[in-house]
Amino acid sequence: MEITATEIAFVALVLFIGLLVYLKVPEQVMKALDARSQAIAKELHDARRLREEAEALLADYQAKRAAAEADAKAIVESAKEQAAAVAEETRKSMMAAMARREKQAEDRIASAESKAADDVRAAAVEAAVAAAERLIRERMNDKAQSALIDEGVAELKRKFG
Repeated sequence: MEITATEIAFVALVLFIGLLVYLKVPEQVMKALDARSQAIAKELHDARRLREEAEALLADYQAKRAAAEADAKAIVESAKEQAAAVAEETRKSMMAAMARREKQAEDRIASAESKAADDVRAAAVEAAVAAAERLIRERMNDKAQSALIDEGVAELKRKFG
């Protein structure tokens, strides 16, 4: 009986498998696979937890961003309203200042007109007095002077006498 190489290889394989079973290699491989499986499960669980936390943070930041945008819009609207109010107030104050200046100008014009009218009257009075004085000098002679004096004396006698 001759042992062939195939048979030797078969016996070696059976001995090898027996040795592996005797040394509890399959059990150790299973333990290693279980440990690896548990580590992967833990990593998956941690990854899920991290993803949930990230989603919660994202939602929180999105809510904060929306609130910040709303606040920014409110601030812009408030600034626009304040700018409009300031512009309206400035317009009103400018209109009031223009009205005051217009009134002052009108008062100055009226004062200047009144002064000019007074000056014209004074000049007219002076001219009339000068003309009357000239006429009186030209027409007044000794005879006319004595007649005026006699008339004045007669008037005084009537009033007081």
